[in-house]
Amino acid sequence: MGVCTTLTSDTRRALVVRGGWDGHQPVTISDTFVPYLKKHGFTVETSEDLAVYEDTERLTATDLVVQCWTMGTITREQRDNLAAAVRAGTGLAGWHGGIVDSFHDHGYHLLTGGKFAMHPPGFHDHTYQLSPDHADHPVIAGLGDFAIHSEQYWVLTDPHIDVLATTTFPADDLHDRPAVIPAVWTRTWGAGRVFVSTVGHKPDDFKVPQVRAITERGLLWASR
Repeated sequence: MGVCTTLTSDTRRALVVRGGWDGHQPVTISDTFVPYLKKHGFTVETSEDLAVYEDTERLTATDLVVQCWTMGTITREQRDNLAAAVRAGTGLAGWHGGIVDSFHDHGYHLLTGGKFAMHPPGFHDHTYQLSPDHADHPVIAGLGDFAIHSEQYWVLTDPHIDVLATTTFPADDLHDRPAVIPAVWTRTWGAGRVFVSTVGHKPDDFKVPQVRAITERGLLWASR
């Protein structure tokens, strides 16, 4: 577990929890957002150990948890502590498999509002459509639809989320019609806010201006 800065009492606190499957480059990608968070007044702590979720005092004092952990195992205590902290006002945010394919745990999925199901093999060109019903939401306001060459996630979601962007899967051998799948969403959990984007498998995905802007805005929106 590493610490980027010393925590102080007069600034907002962000905790970046990263690890699991290395294919999502959790350290490399999450490090690119640390300067942005610091610029916006956060002290940033990073942890590469899920045991950090056992420290209820630390979680309570944290304004934003950035979850960047793929295919791991979370204990009931860790999950319940994280959910309780969010319920009390701590923000939770993340992207791609680092938040929707983190753990096979139903309670965790209820917290985040969605669960990874599949993606077509490899990378391919596909588009994301921003929701006109939420055009004034601060995460997507002023942005437009965009295309990307990367993984496209099919996720299963909770009806109690606010979908900010979708992606469409065409009809194929298994599906007789196209499917519109949530790709970016927000939700509340008690007093806390949760931001999820399914985009961001690789570092250059964040070079797409809309992807970068949505992710940065989502981090700020979720924070207490």
